[in-house]
Parts: sequence; structure tokens; C-alpha cells
Amino acid sequence: MLREHTLELPPYRAPHWLPGGHAQTIYPALMFWRRHLHWRREGWITPDLDAIAADWLDGRVGKPVVVLFHGLEGGSRSHYSASIIERVGRQGWFGVVPHFRTCGNVPNRLPRAYHAGDSAEIDWMLRRVKDMHPEAPVFAVGVSLGGNALLKWLGEQGERALAVLDAAAAVSVPMDLAAAGKVLDQGFNRQVYTREFLRTLRIKTLTGLKLNQNPFIDFERVRRVKTLREFDDLVTAPLHGFHGVDHYWRSASSKPLLAGIAVPTLVINARNDPFIPEGSLPVPDEMPDAVRLLQPDEGGHAGFVSGHPPGRLSWLPDTLMRFFNYHYHLPR
Repeated sequence: MLREHTLELPPYRAPHWLPGGHAQTIYPALMFWRRHLHWRREGWITPDLDAIAADWLDGRVGKPVVVLFHGLEGGSRSHYSASIIERVGRQGWFGVVPHFRTCGNVPNRLPRAYHAGDSAEIDWMLRRVKDMHPEAPVFAVGVSLGGNALLKWLGEQGERALAVLDAAAAVSVPMDLAAAGKVLDQGFNRQVYTREFLRTLRIKTLTGLKLNQNPFIDFERVRRVKTLREFDDLVTAPLHGFHGVDHYWRSASSKPLLAGIAVPTLVINARNDPFIPEGSLPVPDEMPDAVRLLQPDEGGHAGFVSGHPPGRLSWLPDTLMRFFNYHYHLPR
């Protein structure tokens, strides 16, 4: 598919009252997560007989479906999920947030969790949605960790993904996991973001997951873990068949697979994202025709607040829907 130059997307302009990547990341996460949507929850059984929850916002019969894959320790209540799916619903489309294992307040049945490169999980989730809505267009958006897994799946599937998706988008994605892991374990990032991620990950590991069946997990070391690198080396890697954290980060990163993407895909990354070094972002000349990069100077990590105080989370949902609507009306 040739790169489309006719679609104009609105530029992002950060509000003057919210300067810097940290403020643009933290403010929306703290101030906008309470947005209320009338979710309808479904329980899904995974191919290996585990259980997850999928939260739906129902649309009108025959309308498209937008599948949203959340970020690390996120879900349907995350500020970005609520703002995007609310915008999807205003157009009468269906929206669904399938939760990764251990998320959405659903305990695990198996000694495993979720990880940034779990494209097999993306595959069965998307195919299940397509089977439920076989005549409707299906679009997917992944945010942060969920975006990396989605991009990895798109790159692995190539043209085969066109049978499932009409278009896709990825937001604030750490496509180079080693680069992102390094900055998240330093300074302010480690004291604020990583500390909060590890708080819930540690609880799930020690009390929620049935990891006592796995002899490779050292629970005493997990209790003392201070960095994402340590956690991924102690838990994520051995739990999911990787040979340590470096093997996991290298194998799970989506950046080397972007060249294989055939589905029209929008990739949005703010250059001041505190989670993602600017130097690790892909450049347009390296992208296939199907991939469009949008890299505003500001926006933070999954933030993109706009307008006067207290601000709005409208730019990202509007941009995604403009992209999806464009490809909805294009002939396949």
C-alpha cells in the first residue's frame, strides 16, 4: 500500500501552563482518570485456559470496532483508554479494551503474566474481536507497552494482518526496550514512575500470581527489587521463556520489525517523552510505505493535554479517529 499524503493530521500544541515532559505525563494521569464510561465487561478464556476481562463500550450494529491495548499496569480506567474510547463511542462505533493477564482486577490462573513483546496475545485477541464482528472494519490502537506488542505483531504478520485490521495506531511506544528501560531506572524517572510500576508489579508477583510453581523465581529478591531491569531479569524474563533481561528486551522490541508492517499504521511519539529517549525513535526514511510517523516536540508519555486549564484530552482521540475514519472510507 502506498504512503498516503492526502490525509492532514492536526499538529499538537502543548498548553503554555503545562510545560515539560514530566508535567505533560503526570497531570493527565492524575486528573483525568475518573472519566465515567458505561463499560460492559466480558470474561474471555485464553487459548491456554487462563482468564482475562474485556471491557466494551457498545456501538451501533454494523459500525467499526476499535480495539485498545493498554500500557504497563493500565487498563480500561486509564486516562488514555477512557478519552480514546469515549471519542470512539461518540461516533457510534464499538470500543473494547482487552486486559492483559493480571490486569483489570482479574487474577491469573497460570504461572505467567504479560510482557511488552507478547504478540501471540495480541493475535488471539484481535482474531476473537474479528470473529465477533466479521462484517465490520476493525481498527487497533496500542499505548506504550501495548503499542509495542501491537507493532511487533504487525511486523511479524506483514500482509496477513490485512485480513484482520483495516488500520492501526501506536502511541508513546518504547520500540527500543533497552533504551527505555535504561532511562526509566535513572533519577526522577526511577523515583516516580518506576517506583509506582514496581509497587503493583511486586504485589502481583508475590500475592496474585501462582509463581510458587516456578523454581526460577527468587521471591526474596523480588521483595527487594528497585529497578525495572531487576524485575524483568528476576520475573518477566524467566516467566516467559527469555534468557535474562537483555534477551527479553532485545527479542521483544518492535523497532527491528517495523519494516514488515503492511497495515496502514500511525505511530505517535512525543520527543519530550520522559520514558523514551528521542534518539531511539524511528526516522521516516526507514519506514515502509504503510507506516506514518507523527513526532511532535511535546506531549509527554500518553499525555497530549490541550486547551486552557484544566485542559482537555481531545487531541489524541481526535487524531486517531481522523486517521481511522480516513481508512474506513478508503476502498480495501
